[in-house]
Amino acid sequence: MTIPQPGGPEALVWAEVPDPVPVAGEVLVEITASAVNRADLLQRQGRYAPPAGTSPYPGLECAGRIVALGAGVAGWAVGDQVCALLVGGGYAELVAVPVGQLLPVPEGLSVTEAAALPEVACTVWSNLFMVAHLRPAETVLLHGGASGIGTMAIQLAKAVGAKVLVTAGSSDKLARCAELGADVGIDYRKQDFVEEVAAATGGAGADVILDIMGAKYLDRNLDALATNGRLVVIGLQGGVKGELDLSKLLAKRAAVAATTLRGRPLGEKAAIVAAVREHVWPLIEAGVVKPVIDRVLPLTAAAEAHRVLEAGEQVGKVLLTR
Repeated sequence: MTIPQPGGPEALVWAEVPDPVPVAGEVLVEITASAVNRADLLQRQGRYAPPAGTSPYPGLECAGRIVALGAGVAGWAVGDQVCALLVGGGYAELVAVPVGQLLPVPEGLSVTEAAALPEVACTVWSNLFMVAHLRPAETVLLHGGASGIGTMAIQLAKAVGAKVLVTAGSSDKLARCAELGADVGIDYRKQDFVEEVAAATGGAGADVILDIMGAKYLDRNLDALATNGRLVVIGLQGGVKGELDLSKLLAKRAAVAATTLRGRPLGEKAAIVAAVREHVWPLIEAGVVKPVIDRVLPLTAAAEAHRVLEAGEQVGKVLLTR
């Protein structure tokens, strides 16, 4: 799926392009399914260019089978069923993947279901646990609880014994979050999340906040943080520039971090993928954590999948299959 010119969903064009060739340390994956992420929408709009020298095509995760090995690859074989974290190129039939970004398809899941996992599992684990160090009995506030990131974060936070608060934009979405284990649901259209967090925590605030909004929520997130709290910003849907009241940060001895995943060096991505395989994959195989899939569309209907995400209609992931 190519993007000849930035624009709306119609800018996605299915076209013949040269096959990728795996270099040393890569494998070639024949894709069964991919998934749609908000970064794909931004790339299509011309607002999020791929890192230099990487695939120009959208798609940050996939699942399928290995069909060729680059030089020096060990531990994987042609025919292995895998899912993978990508820098791009997932909306396609073939993609070259660094071996450090491969994961086996978890036992008990189909290859298609596994396509819903790599991006959200790596994003949530790296931010909630490797950056924010969420611990048992702490309280976490997840903005966008019904999103792909949110639905994974609810399950992983509950799995470690945290109290989970979520925001979402409808009672139906909040109900789905509750089914996944959320303890408190906040309708951001009708309720003030700062007040609701205070009420749910006896005024203490949230120990960790995972934020997708950026500037729009920056000051209010600080208000909602507990003493020694950690705010991690992973999205900018509410703008890129905000004012930070450092006196609030100092008074709460709090921390603000902001991270991305796509542009990280290969070694950092490999470390995150390894941590996900160690900590998250056993939970998935035990049935404690599961992919939440809203709908599955053919890859040629990627424009429709983008419309669904832009409208906020989905709960969990939207998948694309060949």
